[in-house]
Amino acid sequence: MAKQLSSPLQKKISPQSSSDKVNALLQVRFVKIDEGADGQRIDNFLLRQCKGVPKSHLYKAIRSGQVRVNKGRISSEYRLNVGDEVRIPPLRMADPDSKPPVPKAEFPIIYEDDAILVINKPAGVAVHGGSGVSFGVIEQLRSARPESKFLELAHRLDKETSGLLIIAKKRSALVVLHDMMRQSEGHKSYLALVVGEWTAKRQEIKLPLYKYLTPDGERRVRVDKEHGKYAHTIVTKLQGYLGYTLLGAQLKTGRTHQIRVHLASQGFPIVGDEKYGKDEVREEVSKKGFKRMFLHAHRLQFTHPLTGEKLLLEAPLPVECLRFLDQLKKG
Repeated sequence: MAKQLSSPLQKKISPQSSSDKVNALLQVRFVKIDEGADGQRIDNFLLRQCKGVPKSHLYKAIRSGQVRVNKGRISSEYRLNVGDEVRIPPLRMADPDSKPPVPKAEFPIIYEDDAILVINKPAGVAVHGGSGVSFGVIEQLRSARPESKFLELAHRLDKETSGLLIIAKKRSALVVLHDMMRQSEGHKSYLALVVGEWTAKRQEIKLPLYKYLTPDGERRVRVDKEHGKYAHTIVTKLQGYLGYTLLGAQLKTGRTHQIRVHLASQGFPIVGDEKYGKDEVREEVSKKGFKRMFLHAHRLQFTHPLTGEKLLLEAPLPVECLRFLDQLKKG
């Protein structure tokens, strides 16, 4: 957290009650920019600094000149530099006591240095808060690591998908990683158990995908040759079972629900998939003790964003997945 500088404009308030704490935030603040915010847009910086303040209020404060950098007016697209001094005007923020604190959590670490952190995310945990989820992996990591000035997701995994997840610990690393993802550089490989007996040893699926919302507001994806965006998945057969097949899936693009929709479009939905799978299959495997979606991000091959080192990281299948495969082997 950047050190708050004293100012003659700041009010002398001694917070006592919850309302006093809110009032204490209604004052001018001056924040010195360090490496954690270097290169960040001023509007995104304010969104982090002023949680609970409507975006419209923040943009109005920028346009009116109430937000200043080095005593000068700036636009919402201004990118911060180390050493900049940001003037944040009085803004009404959310009561710090209005929401329960985010529980601290650490996750199995596959790789970590001063620029990136790669964890093995368990199934059933969202990567971030939103859409009815109050917090996710990134919020819990920030709570567990208050000394970390910068922690941001480099990419995402579905809540029910387990496996490798990259978190940037420096903005410079995040920028490179995001560019890497946009250019589809590196290799992201998954393990998926599907319903049905897949026959091809290797198959490339190139079907455009389109995101939409159901009438009740749920996010879904479908194959749509007219409106969809290009999506490419390489599928390899790893092991056959009676009525099921374990597949390897390599992403050549990174569309939402890509593997899930591509496999379902071929008539092979992923076991346990609530959105694109079959209810009767999910009920059947649940009775056998398997109560999740069988999709696991097991291998990442990419270039370190700052050092240029070639990294190959792997996360083994979770115990519950291995146990279920053993059941299938025994019939």
